Amino acid sequence: MNSPRKGASRAADIPADVLQALSRGEIATATLAECTALDQAQLLRTVFPGLSAQTLQQADAACTLGILGRMGRIGELLLNALGAEGIAQCRNHPADTVRGWACFMVGAQPGLALPVRLSAIRSLADDGHFGVREWAWMALRPHLASALHEAIAQLLPWTASPSDKLRRFACEALRPRGVWCAHIAALKKTPAQALPLLQALRADPSIYVQDSVANWLNDAAKDQPDWVREICSQWLGDTPSPNTARICQRALRSIR
Repeated sequence: MNSPRKGASRAADIPADVLQALSRGEIATATLAECTALDQAQLLRTVFPGLSAQTLQQADAACTLGILGRMGRIGELLLNALGAEGIAQCRNHPADTVRGWACFMVGAQPGLALPVRLSAIRSLADDGHFGVREWAWMALRPHLASALHEAIAQLLPWTASPSDKLRRFACEALRPRGVWCAHIAALKKTPAQALPLLQALRADPSIYVQDSVANWLNDAAKDQPDWVREICSQWLGDTPSPNTARICQRALRSIR
């Protein structure tokens, strides 16, 4: 669950005692600044004291990377050290960063079919903590982008989920430009491929989902502005709801 604490918006403003508690996994992060500032090497040693010296040395090196590289590399190291059984240990841990490692362990598992990988990430994509939900789509995005047609087909049922978190995942994971991640060239060139997902969410009642759809289209508008204008015009004509109007207003913000 999200911490009720009002976290610092800048790493420099995080009190030392809070940072230590975060780095020991005693409290959940409350802001992005806290997610990026906590000491993952210390957290790893606290949660898994039995890891080998070599694994810990490799984790220390990983902690010099950017936040996405850090999370991904520690996920790989944990998968190598603990095997698939370690995913359950991380998935059920109270610290959101540890659950984030579980996301990247799922992403790092070799040879999984896409439906199996999506099934494995589902509970993490529906996690109560904002950070874990972001790690979930980032961890699977390379797999989704490399099998785009299958990914869209597999994610389409997620757009009908009762959970707005899972509906949002179905959209956010395939944003053409995304955040902290590689762009998806095929969707920048031909965003219409993902229209089944967007169409299903065009009048979603959740602002969380609406913002994701709008951001998806705003991404696309940077490469295919005429297509985005056309889609919004069609939606506003076919589905004249306040939800759709809000999505379109935000989607067109970069090209108006």
